[in-house]
Amino acid sequence: MAAVRPLMTVHSSSGEAMADASIPLPAVLTAPLRCDIVQTVHRDLAKNKRQAYAVNIYAGKMPSASSWGTGRAVARIPRVGGGGTSRSGQGAFGNMCRGGRMFAPTKTWRRWHRRVNVTLKRYAVASALAATAVPALVMARGHVISNVPEIPLVVEDSAVTDTKKTSAAVELLKALGAYGDVEKAANSKQIRAGKGKARNRRYKMRRGPLLVYSGTNEQERAFRNLPGVECCEVTRLNLLQLAPGGHMGRFVVWTASAAAALEGIYGAAGKRIPTAAMTNADLGRIINSDEVQSSVRPALRAPEKALRKKNAIKSIKALEMLDPYAASLRKGAQEAQTVSAEKRAERRAEKRALSKKYKEQGRKFYEAASAQGDVCGDGTFGV
Repeated sequence: MAAVRPLMTVHSSSGEAMADASIPLPAVLTAPLRCDIVQTVHRDLAKNKRQAYAVNIYAGKMPSASSWGTGRAVARIPRVGGGGTSRSGQGAFGNMCRGGRMFAPTKTWRRWHRRVNVTLKRYAVASALAATAVPALVMARGHVISNVPEIPLVVEDSAVTDTKKTSAAVELLKALGAYGDVEKAANSKQIRAGKGKARNRRYKMRRGPLLVYSGTNEQERAFRNLPGVECCEVTRLNLLQLAPGGHMGRFVVWTASAAAALEGIYGAAGKRIPTAAMTNADLGRIINSDEVQSSVRPALRAPEKALRKKNAIKSIKALEMLDPYAASLRKGAQEAQTVSAEKRAERRAEKRALSKKYKEQGRKFYEAASAQGDVCGDGTFGV
């Protein structure tokens, strides 16, 4: 019996789940997540919007200048000719000269665009679509989905196609709990750092929800003026919109017809869905399973570590193994040295005690002599 696939609930324009309407989860939303393919394809596709630029081919090359050659003790850089002005004799043309050309002047025939394999692009789009169905990745990308009832979010077709005004689009997104992401995008608008602010790219802003519909684009007039909101037809899904910046997990609002159309676009009847290299990514569990452990060789025991060779000059035990007699002589010498040290310590203690005793006697004599006073004070000198 085949496993029952989960269902996606269809929500009405009021944000309530419709009891009699549910769509099976398309197989493409269960594709493996290959962030490496997504980043590679996004990097190359993003280059295809670039326009060629280059400096003027005559910039820095306008003066009439020629080198003075060798023998004049000056550099061989071309120098402006003529006289009567400070410009004459000055270096020209070189990138190190004032008013000279830049180093390696940019050219318009640079390789601006990149060709990307069609199959690789399809795999990247499939991975980006699968990431839109993972709430953790959508939140990690920065989208505000705390009030969204379900991910992926599916809304009935009439709720989107009947939306003709931006005010109605705001009400719809508020009912679905997706307007918080629009406000997040609106609050993130700020002036761009760098020279881009003077090149028609003055502001930058975060991305908001992506509305994917099927059929005509009448509803785009209502949603296109909301900050961060983008619209896309389901047959024209673009990796640059599904994974802006190469980061998977875009918050996508699907119409019911668009979500149902995914099953025909991807799968057996449409484009190939990449297969996962591993059906179970828990590698530790696979290695430690009974099936694998019963087939592998037992773990090898680490070789016993050899003891470090002791120096017989410093170690008595090592000397005892080589020459027991020499070891006994060394032990006796050590014991005699210990006894001699103890005796020296005793003699030193006795001398110190005797010296302390003599010092105490001298101190008492000096105190007694001092107490008698000056015997020569009366002139008789004690006679």
